[in-house]
Amino acid sequence: MVALAVNVSVVSSLGAPLIPTIARDNGVPLGTAQWILTAALLSGAVASPILGRLADGPRQRLIAIVGLCVVLGGCVVAALPVSFPVLIAARTAQGVGLGLVPVAIAIARIRLPRKRLAQTVATLSITSTVGAAVGFPLTGLVVQFADYRAAFWLGAITTGIGLVLACTVLPGRVPLVARRFDLLGAVTLSVGVVAASIWLSESGSWGWTSARSVGVAAGSVVFLAVWVWHQLRCEDPLVDLRQVRHRLVLTADVAVFLICVASYLYMPIIVELMQVPTSTGFGFGASVALSGLILVPVSIGTVIVSRLLGVYERRFGTRSMIPVGALLFAVASVFFALEHRSLWVTFGVVFISGVGVGFTFAAMPGLIVRAVPPEETGSATGFYQVLRNLGQTAGSALGALVLYAFTAPGDTYPAEGGFTVSLLLAGCFSVLTAITAYLLAGPNRRGSASAPTVVPVNAGDAAAPSDAASPSAPRRA
Repeated sequence: MVALAVNVSVVSSLGAPLIPTIARDNGVPLGTAQWILTAALLSGAVASPILGRLADGPRQRLIAIVGLCVVLGGCVVAALPVSFPVLIAARTAQGVGLGLVPVAIAIARIRLPRKRLAQTVATLSITSTVGAAVGFPLTGLVVQFADYRAAFWLGAITTGIGLVLACTVLPGRVPLVARRFDLLGAVTLSVGVVAASIWLSESGSWGWTSARSVGVAAGSVVFLAVWVWHQLRCEDPLVDLRQVRHRLVLTADVAVFLICVASYLYMPIIVELMQVPTSTGFGFGASVALSGLILVPVSIGTVIVSRLLGVYERRFGTRSMIPVGALLFAVASVFFALEHRSLWVTFGVVFISGVGVGFTFAAMPGLIVRAVPPEETGSATGFYQVLRNLGQTAGSALGALVLYAFTAPGDTYPAEGGFTVSLLLAGCFSVLTAITAYLLAGPNRRGSASAPTVVPVNAGDAAAPSDAASPSAPRRA
């Protein structure tokens, strides 16, 4: 299960650090090369709800294996001397790996005992964040001493290991009934999400009021509206939107979108600031490898929090976890916006942001697992992953828009104010996350916070959801 989450890290770390090198080696503009990141995010946004829903059936192992095979194929193709359009197609295949976290959480929900479930879900959630923070500098080192295709071979090896583990370790059929797949829901959500992501990513260059931007935005709204209408009337929907009415599910969904906007206004900006030449008066002039290392403290802070999460829950309850993490992230963002002259200060600030990330991303999927029945876990966490991807896309687009606004005609790098404004916006979105999560979460829970309110279904024992989750018992094979 952790191997599936690690695969998300691999897909993430093969994006942003490689953009300048791929642009240079393929002779394409930097904005065009950005599609190696955008393509994976779009594919992940489509794959997450589909794989999540399929993982709510009896063939979870098969779904995981097929997903890993697609990612492995994408890594191998990208590692070959192919044209830029083929490279984009390969990255699209790799993006399917972003949908494997809901699959891993669905497997954990069914197979693990209650006392291990909360910690495992938290670990799965933060593994992608930790792995990406490690993967960025590792990818940077590979690019610095070898061709960028070597990074994709590294991704292929990592994915291959995950595939072997999935084939040998994951259990076979699980005691859940296969349900009719909601094809109309999958199509309308996919088109709507892709259109929304393209609008967020490209409208800055198209012009926000251009006919193309308005048309794509309108198309996204129409398809998403049709999707919501269909989901509320479908017997076996792709995503049971009625579950969103539960306060814990709503808290996680809203919080993950807002905090992902904040994180993508923060982390990529820091990496870019590290690479700005010292001649500008505010940059560090770091190499790709060194600028990637700046994110290692994120991993350290997140890992520390993951080990202390249970103690915090028992002492302070669950309601404050997301607000505390978001406020720590806000403090780090605002402090770095005002003081970013020292490399050691930067490492310290990034560590604090890692602690904040650990609190938020470890807590959010657990709220969903507590609130929904076992046979809805993959679907609910898949929709959560869609909102996470959309938040990342929105944050990336907003950050690019701010930096563009502070770049004078003919200049290569933005003015210092562009980085400052982006980081301050990250702080604002973090504070908004804290306020929203605290107000939506409802009464505090202590002591039993680590135990899900819906008892997980294990092979051989029956389980029934709590009243807070669903009025009907899980369907069994």
